[in-house]
Amino acid sequence: MDSALRARLATGGVTPECAATIELVRDVLARVGDKWTVLVITTLADGPLRFTALHERIAGISQRMLSQTLRSLTRDGLITRTAYAEVPPRVEYALTPLGRSLSDTVTHVVRWVQEHQIEIVRNREEFDETGPATQ
Repeated sequence: MDSALRARLATGGVTPECAATIELVRDVLARVGDKWTVLVITTLADGPLRFTALHERIAGISQRMLSQTLRSLTRDGLITRTAYAEVPPRVEYALTPLGRSLSDTVTHVVRWVQEHQIEIVRNREEFDETGPATQ
């Protein structure tokens, strides 16, 4: 969190502990709201995969972006990276229990979108045709 936001929160009477929670919530929401995170989490929901298999299954992601996403998810404790002492070396990525709980939540969101997609598309089309309501 930048110092300006911390200063505004402190001026508003927010304790440092609460500011730290706000910072973590913002960070986690940014991580979870990232499309690559969602795709990696849902792809790993079926079981551990190697980097190449993940890259092949996630359309449009670059190797660099996949590497960055995997690193961030590992740092947050959502996935594990297991390197096997084999020739050639083998590395697999898998969801942790924390990552599995996020996967379950994401699955609920995806189901909600599927159940309401016709209504959402209709609302978007109607909005695009008429524009926002004047207030």
